[in-house]
Amino acid sequence: MIIKTIKWTEAELTILEAKAELYTPKQIASILKRHGYFRTPDAISTKLWSLGYSTRPFLDNYSAAEISRILCVHRTTVSGWVRRGWLSTGRHSVRYYQIRKWHLKRFFDNPPQHLKKRIAEIDPEAINYLLGRRAS
Repeated sequence: MIIKTIKWTEAELTILEAKAELYTPKQIASILKRHGYFRTPDAISTKLWSLGYSTRPFLDNYSAAEISRILCVHRTTVSGWVRRGWLSTGRHSVRYYQIRKWHLKRFFDNPPQHLKKRIAEIDPEAINYLLGRRAS
């Protein structure tokens, strides 16, 4: 089976880059479809990744487990940051903390003094991924 790759048009790339930090790949696929283009969410994720954008499947909330998996730290470490008040949460369900992107940004931009060395050892690409920043 041969899969034909269709080159991205300038109009598609313009829409993609305008929506990259506001919408999920699935939502971008719908937007592109309304403009007469057909791209799968997987194709959009791949293109976003190649352009240096975050490809998170959701937009604003993370659980402590998701953050710990991405940062390669134990889940209780992230939960401990929340319990100590170092990392804020927008809300939490009965079982999970829901941590918003701007809470993470505030935490990583100004961590507690004794955590600065540990934060500095975390992969900057993982932090950028969590914050939805372009890869550097």
